[in-house]
Amino acid sequence: MSPLLLFLLLLLLSVTGFFIGRRKAVSLAKKAGGTSRLHSLPVYYGTLTAFWCCLPAFFMFLIWLSFEQSIITWLMVADLPEQARALPPARLNVLISDIQGLVNGNIVSGEVTPLMRSAAEHYISLKGISQMITSVMVLVVAIAGMLMVHRQIKPELRARNQVEKVVMGLLVVCSTIAIFTTVGIVLSILYEAVRFFQQIPVTDFLFGLEWSPQMAIREDQVGSSGAFGAVPVFAGTILISAIAMFIAAPIGLMSAIFLSEYADRRLRSVVKPLLEILAGVPTVVYGFFAALVVAPLIRNSGAQFGIDVSSESALAAGLVMGVMIIPFVSSLSDDVINAVPQSLRDGAYSVGATRSETIKDVLVPAALPGIVGGLLLAVSRAIGETMIVVMAAGLSANLTANPLQAVTTVTVQIVTLLVGDQEFDSPKTLAAFALGLVLFIGTLLLNIIALTFVRKYRERYD
Repeated sequence: MSPLLLFLLLLLLSVTGFFIGRRKAVSLAKKAGGTSRLHSLPVYYGTLTAFWCCLPAFFMFLIWLSFEQSIITWLMVADLPEQARALPPARLNVLISDIQGLVNGNIVSGEVTPLMRSAAEHYISLKGISQMITSVMVLVVAIAGMLMVHRQIKPELRARNQVEKVVMGLLVVCSTIAIFTTVGIVLSILYEAVRFFQQIPVTDFLFGLEWSPQMAIREDQVGSSGAFGAVPVFAGTILISAIAMFIAAPIGLMSAIFLSEYADRRLRSVVKPLLEILAGVPTVVYGFFAALVVAPLIRNSGAQFGIDVSSESALAAGLVMGVMIIPFVSSLSDDVINAVPQSLRDGAYSVGATRSETIKDVLVPAALPGIVGGLLLAVSRAIGETMIVVMAAGLSANLTANPLQAVTTVTVQIVTLLVGDQEFDSPKTLAAFALGLVLFIGTLLLNIIALTFVRKYRERYD
């Protein structure tokens, strides 16, 4: 039985267990004189039955899937001829990879030998046996758990307490997974970045003015050690993000004020979804629009005035990125403005303030911490954008403040350095992790500043 079919069958058993448990609870309630005689509602008895049917079997299923391939590979290697098992570790690993590739229908490194075919057939048979054993064990555990809880369902059973404990445990597990995932990402980036800084000084990376990470082939070649000054990359990131926020901040804020204070309910129900459609457009579509429409338009407009504009420019990427971020700024600002109590509006109107004066002197100051926090989060979104910059701003690491020239960003260089088959031994590849570490620290600081600003200046209303 395939894992997907087994998972669906396990889900079906859990649903069945829910209805069986609830049905027994209802029947017990009728005999006892009503659901008030039960410790918990019937739905909790059904949920508890479903949990005991699903969770133990599901965790056993996950554990087996984690070790299945290793166990099958070990059994397959143990059945290989002595001459194959006596191969050097590197060649044996290649043979195992070829056998697994043959099983999965992938390309192998060399000619398919009878030994490989027989080993692949043995691997397939072992996998079939494994799936059969797994299916039987999972189904037995699921049915056993369901029957065990079904027998224990009584009016005094504290089903609600047990369900809440299970839900709390699941929440703790999910939170722990999220935390360890974040820690793992940070440590992996930090480890590779440290390896990079062991070869390239930190000062050269953070304050160098030339970015050319291509490593030379010959020792006598000019720039054989590469140039890893990341200042042009940081400057391009800041330039494009500044242009994007120059577009997104005023338009997003003004649209939020209009939707919150001026638009009636019917107009708001139409305009707000249309505005938020922009947030659902893939960034690659924005990139195509920037490369095929905005960049040529800027270049042709500059040519009419005798201005030299690059075919790929920071202005084109920043403009389109700003349009992409507008829904982000607008949605956050709209929520913050709507959170301002109506009593402040009524108080301003009662002393003779106009609507514009109320917005300028009351609503915006009251909502300012949330607005600033949303803008800082939007900056983090702009810094992390890749596709638009790749397609509209180019790959040239130019140290310039001219928005009409081609520049590059941190994310673009990370993608460029890791494209293709790379060895994680050269500074060229490890530089991507150093850039990633700087990007992570920068966005983290922006988020911390945003949260600190919101918490410090947030107004509390009764």
